[in-house]
Amino acid sequence: MYNPKSMKADEFIDNQEILDSLKFADDNKDNAEAIKAIIEKAKECKGLNHREASVLLACDIPELNEEIYALARKIKEEFYGNRIVLFAPLYLSNYCINGCTYCPYHGKNKTIPRVKLTQEQVRKEVIALQDMGHKRLAIEAGEDPKNNPIEYILECINTIYSIKHKNGAIRRVNVNIAATTVENYRKLHEAGIGTYILFQETYHRDNYEKLHPTGPKHDYAYHTEAMDRAMQGGIDDVGLGVLFGLDKYRYEFAGLLMHSEHLEAVFGVGPHTISVPRICPADDIDVKDFTDAIDDDTFAKLVACIRIAVPYTGMIVSTRESQKSRERVLNLGISQISGGSRTSVGGYTEEERPEDTTQFDVSDRRTLDEVIKWLMDLDYIPSFCTACYREGRTGDRFMALCKAKQIQNCCLPNALMTLKEYLEDYASPETKKVGDAIIEKYIPDVTNPKAKEVLRERLNKITLGERDFRF
Repeated sequence: MYNPKSMKADEFIDNQEILDSLKFADDNKDNAEAIKAIIEKAKECKGLNHREASVLLACDIPELNEEIYALARKIKEEFYGNRIVLFAPLYLSNYCINGCTYCPYHGKNKTIPRVKLTQEQVRKEVIALQDMGHKRLAIEAGEDPKNNPIEYILECINTIYSIKHKNGAIRRVNVNIAATTVENYRKLHEAGIGTYILFQETYHRDNYEKLHPTGPKHDYAYHTEAMDRAMQGGIDDVGLGVLFGLDKYRYEFAGLLMHSEHLEAVFGVGPHTISVPRICPADDIDVKDFTDAIDDDTFAKLVACIRIAVPYTGMIVSTRESQKSRERVLNLGISQISGGSRTSVGGYTEEERPEDTTQFDVSDRRTLDEVIKWLMDLDYIPSFCTACYREGRTGDRFMALCKAKQIQNCCLPNALMTLKEYLEDYASPETKKVGDAIIEKYIPDVTNPKAKEVLRERLNKITLGERDFRF
């Protein structure tokens, strides 16, 4: 029985409720009147439930689909402006005891070398990332209690935060590791992590168990209930995601929104971020084995409908996607992207991009500087801001500001200051020229006169060598 307030996975992600929602969407996908009513409700920017959003995703009427895309663009602009936050993944270890059939790290794969970074290697990787200009990382590790215990993860986090190289510093460490206990989540919280990220992979229980035939990840309920334990452990910023292509995308979409509704119902705050990765090739993984893989048009529609359904939630797209694909979805809802990413263990210290320990093939292989300039050429403001996390604006405090559309009062000046830091310390001459013009263009958009005055003062101080200002 569907119950969003239940703490049981099979009740807040109820299979029959998803099937009923998909039937409701099929019954109404050509119902122009019903679709227009849902669009009108969505214009209030308070979100949609999984049934309403499923109707928009299924909509077959071209002119109404255009309205859906236009609304997604408008909501993205109202909540996030044209800022795009940059981050990079840092792979610590590819030791894993799970049997996930879509991931080359699965325990039975004997073709890849197993690598685990020492703290000195972590230090070198972080310095390489700092020298690129990164300020926030998402650390990744396979599930292996022997090789990757929580103590190892905590030691890595401590190492990362401790490194100050030239003007570089990692100011926010997000964590993407396997489902764990409340006690371990509490330890992560105490270590000062930003967002805890865990992809559900698929919400379809039967398929989930087939895709994870062996290892701790086989336990669907334990995995699906992980975000509840994370919040009970004090982590109030959590990130959801599915791997689109493992099951029917409309089923996953409904499950994703039901999970978001569950967190809102139980904890009063939904997910801080939603990621939208698609299945892609990797070492011994062939996408042809996954018949539910989605095309670019479907991917764009998914992004737009998620943005409309949860207007306050950040959305992430990685370098799995090509430059062309990422460009298409930026204004439909994406607020964070990775740049200059290496998905191999120890990849940032290698001049040549290593391929033998990659988790997935990277489609967008440009340098961070190239990505920064590309964003600015498209009139976006690249941001390395970590201010909300460091000022305690997390969880319900962040969401309250975001839902009231007040967060931009902080975000725009913070984005401009962190961009200025990047331009002074890391940018190529051409990128710096474009970036300085972008900053001058958007200073007038800071509407508070005092904030604008302080912003200009701080930008001048950054030019003179001072760092790390925040509103």
